[in-house]
Amino acid sequence: MSPFMKFFLFLYDYLSPSSFFLVQRNTLGASLDTTDGVVRSGIIGEIIYIWKQTRIFVFIPILKCLVTICLVMSLLLFIERVYMSIVVVFVKLLRRTPEKVHKWEPINDDDLELANTNYPMVLIQIPMYNEKEVCQLSIGAACRLSWPLDRMIVQVLDDSTDPASKELVNAECDKWARKGINIMSEIRDNRIGYKAGALKAGMMHNYVKQCEFVAIFDADFQPDPDFLERTIPFLIHNHEISLVQCRWKFVNANECLMTRMQEMSLNYHFVAEQESGSSIHAFFGFNGTAGVWRIAALNEAGGWKDRTTVEDMDLAVRACLHGWKFVYVHDVEVKNELPSTFKAYRFQQHRWSCGPANLWRKMTMEILQNKKVSAWKKLYLIYNFFFIRKIVVHIFTFVFYCLILPTTVLFPELQVPKWATVYFPTTITILNAIATPRSLHLLVFWILFENVMSMHRTKATFIGLLEAGRVNEWVVTEKLGDTLKSKLIGKATTKLYTRFGQRYA
Repeated sequence: MSPFMKFFLFLYDYLSPSSFFLVQRNTLGASLDTTDGVVRSGIIGEIIYIWKQTRIFVFIPILKCLVTICLVMSLLLFIERVYMSIVVVFVKLLRRTPEKVHKWEPINDDDLELANTNYPMVLIQIPMYNEKEVCQLSIGAACRLSWPLDRMIVQVLDDSTDPASKELVNAECDKWARKGINIMSEIRDNRIGYKAGALKAGMMHNYVKQCEFVAIFDADFQPDPDFLERTIPFLIHNHEISLVQCRWKFVNANECLMTRMQEMSLNYHFVAEQESGSSIHAFFGFNGTAGVWRIAALNEAGGWKDRTTVEDMDLAVRACLHGWKFVYVHDVEVKNELPSTFKAYRFQQHRWSCGPANLWRKMTMEILQNKKVSAWKKLYLIYNFFFIRKIVVHIFTFVFYCLILPTTVLFPELQVPKWATVYFPTTITILNAIATPRSLHLLVFWILFENVMSMHRTKATFIGLLEAGRVNEWVVTEKLGDTLKSKLIGKATTKLYTRFGQRYA
């Protein structure tokens, strides 16, 4: 007879009226008088006996099953992290820079008469929503890009509902228009589709038809003047490439301890995940900003869709399924701002965890049925890109480190091997820390912070997988702008008083 059957028979006999205070000896084959040598008497003794039976026949088997699942996930995650790190090491040792792997030549402007015509028409999109703290910075940076004025259109997609934000955006656009910049401020009368809806609406204007490429920057991003000169040549000389993604540079990383933790995680994302994906598979997830798209590829993939909160990843996967390739340029950095309040960061992480899980649910069959890409790339998309990095990593971190390991203190029968508790986590942590050497001394804080955030990410992941209530929740990440503007240091000190509870100073 199985342990579970014995347990249920015990409960039946114990709770039946004829044996409320006595368990039949022939049911469990054990005497009620003693359990593990301890004499039981009265209600307390019966409660203790029930707990011990429940512990043996219910909790321990369930926990052992969870431990086994977590050990498998730990192994899969470890292999994935080591694999990405090995790829990056070989890329660095062999000096396989994007300029060497792909054809890259500066645009020829020696002929003064044909100089401007050698430059393709580029659309620069800046979607924003009530971004009064940073809108002037991003618009100004886009208008300062080193590119012929008649070969560039700056398009500000302003969905703001705040009158002060609208006024600032309009004033900034008027200022640059008077300086000769071809700048358009496009305003919608609704926010359908959020960012994806704004980008889609922006692409429908007639003047966009003359553009060959589109660069996208979120409202807090400030590209250097040579951004287009360093990225567009990849698209001009390599017609199979549809996307050039650049690295983020965090200008407020030193603002508080929480921003330092974010810097460590995001640096690893770019150094390992984006670099390895670009080098081996010519695919990675578009980060939604600081990138340049070939408009023909964007249109062929179906354009922007708002079915999830990760419209950038959605577009990237669909473009990949049409056979387009991506390139990640690590040396081109674009300044931006990290969320410096826990509330803003939590909303951002909900969107970044829920969206990919929901997209995986919606696109798995589409990926499997695709005829244009190889089985190897399908496996990479479904297993490596989605399952391991977007699903397993969150669930494993929370269940294993926050639930299973603490539970082993109460259940010594659970045996967790040392490689799962020491060797694998140590290796993964060190590989992550190498991406940000200056923060090695903060590793303990980073581990604690990631474990805390794993609860929020796991919840968001299940919401995405099950398409629960908050699956399409979109909260714009709050930007403060005070760190980007060095002249406001004094003002930032005053703000610390009111926002101390939301920040790790």
